[in-house]
Amino acid sequence: MPGRAWTEDELQACSTTQLRSPLGLASSMGRLAQRTVDTLGWAGSVLPPVKLLGRQIIATADLLPDAHAERLCFGSGPVLDRAEIATWVWPEMDGRVPPPAARITGVLAPARHWRSALTAAVPFARFVSSAIVVPRNVAVAPDFVSACLIRARQFGIAVLSANGDDVQVELVGRCFDDAPPVEHTAVSRWVNEVVYQQLLATEAPTPSRS
Repeated sequence: MPGRAWTEDELQACSTTQLRSPLGLASSMGRLAQRTVDTLGWAGSVLPPVKLLGRQIIATADLLPDAHAERLCFGSGPVLDRAEIATWVWPEMDGRVPPPAARITGVLAPARHWRSALTAAVPFARFVSSAIVVPRNVAVAPDFVSACLIRARQFGIAVLSANGDDVQVELVGRCFDDAPPVEHTAVSRWVNEVVYQQLLATEAPTPSRS
């Protein structure tokens, strides 16, 4: 999203994916994210880094063409007002709100230390496949298995380590591909709207016609 940033405290999209990784590696943020996503086998587009719920993450997602086409017909673009979205999950609003137009396939949290990475990933692990990536020298520390991997396993978060452009899996996380749909909350709907906006900004997709 070149030259664009949201003013809300919860959301600040980076202006480019060619950023230095927070891991302090030579590879760019975009390249590290793509290699990590390829290693995990996540589908969808790798979106620019974004700050959500005070946490820096990278999402991968696909556009849902039919839902997007429906929203275009009714002139309903992405909604980022959290107060408005909070009403969308009320029982009386069933069938009266825009459908989710993005399918989030994963949330990645890269960081220099595993504690920071887990703090960023945990809020999203309830409703989407989540992973953290840390430097390789962190993954070989004595307390890494007894502290990081045990905590990550509790939340179903995948753990990867990176050394330059080499990324390897330290712990396999929970996969939501074949899991039954998780009921949306106000938070998950808001995250979906943010990702929907990112998809429109990065892909400029053409909706399908049913």
